[in-house]
Amino acid sequence: MQNHPLKNEPGTGTDETPEPKKMVLEVARTQTPMRIDVYLAQQVENATRNKVQEAITDGRVLVNGRRIKANYRIKSRDTIQLTFLRPPAPELAPEDIPIDIVYEDDDLMVINKKAGMVVHPAFGNWTGTLANAILHHLGRDSADLDTTDLRPGIVHRLDKNTSGLIIIAKNSTALHRLARQFAERKVEKHYIALVWGVPEQETGIIRTNIGRSVRNRKIMTCYPFEGKEGKTAVSEYRIMRDLRWFSLVRVTLHTGRTHQIRVHLQHIGHPIVGDETYGGATPRKLHFSRSEHFTANLLDTMARQALHAESLSFQQPSSGERITLTAPLPDDMTAAVNKIERLFTTTNL
Repeated sequence: MQNHPLKNEPGTGTDETPEPKKMVLEVARTQTPMRIDVYLAQQVENATRNKVQEAITDGRVLVNGRRIKANYRIKSRDTIQLTFLRPPAPELAPEDIPIDIVYEDDDLMVINKKAGMVVHPAFGNWTGTLANAILHHLGRDSADLDTTDLRPGIVHRLDKNTSGLIIIAKNSTALHRLARQFAERKVEKHYIALVWGVPEQETGIIRTNIGRSVRNRKIMTCYPFEGKEGKTAVSEYRIMRDLRWFSLVRVTLHTGRTHQIRVHLQHIGHPIVGDETYGGATPRKLHFSRSEHFTANLLDTMARQALHAESLSFQQPSSGERITLTAPLPDDMTAAVNKIERLFTTTNL
């Protein structure tokens, strides 16, 4: 049974004490009144109204420093304090899951992650992750890593529904050296995205801050560049193919914020096709007949965000040699592009 972070469940089969964790939310000035259990179920990852109500009953939800009832209606500028009781995570288990290794040496491997695979275990995804597959590939006893960690050798991550290249360290020395390269921005990362519309400029640099939305803490949003909210985020894009109603763009990351490319492309009015969170998964009416039917079919083909980590360039952590690797566009993105290109031959526009 999976435990929820808002629920203190006895009988977990361990003598360890659940680790408390606190979160503070400030209700936005523009927020309309609503029940606090509804609000928190929207704002807190993996939350449900039942779990929120249990936490309120336990006194682990305070508003402006006071206990409240589940039917309390939040008001503008309320300060909500939550205390989570997070049961200890289960031990990471090796699983024989096929992985596409595009490069491997004594220090690291680079995997072409398929879309739909979670990188490491977390609430709701304890098994079937890339980390489980890595532990099986390396072997728990032979791996020179902390195999009690839920992220063995994982230097960076990709979203569940983003495909493409990810670096995995095979020993602790390589892990620290690769992590330093990421921190010092010495790793070059290029992504390919299929987006709605065509940007006005062939190339561009997007500079904003990125932080959690005050309306929905589960998603990220853009804030003024170098302002007080969020962290600085810089992305550079170039149009690879102008597909008239869509475009294929290459994006280079200069920072590594959560959902950065997805948020930035939505920010400039060109969300990624298939992105349910950031405005790219709704059929649209375009400037040709039966366009809504076409875009609905396109979204059936591209049933996740059309984002692929195409290339990585970094220094081998022992030799210092520069390694550059690429991964071809996955089948679903290729099929979506082909579907759009076939449209050119069937319209007079």
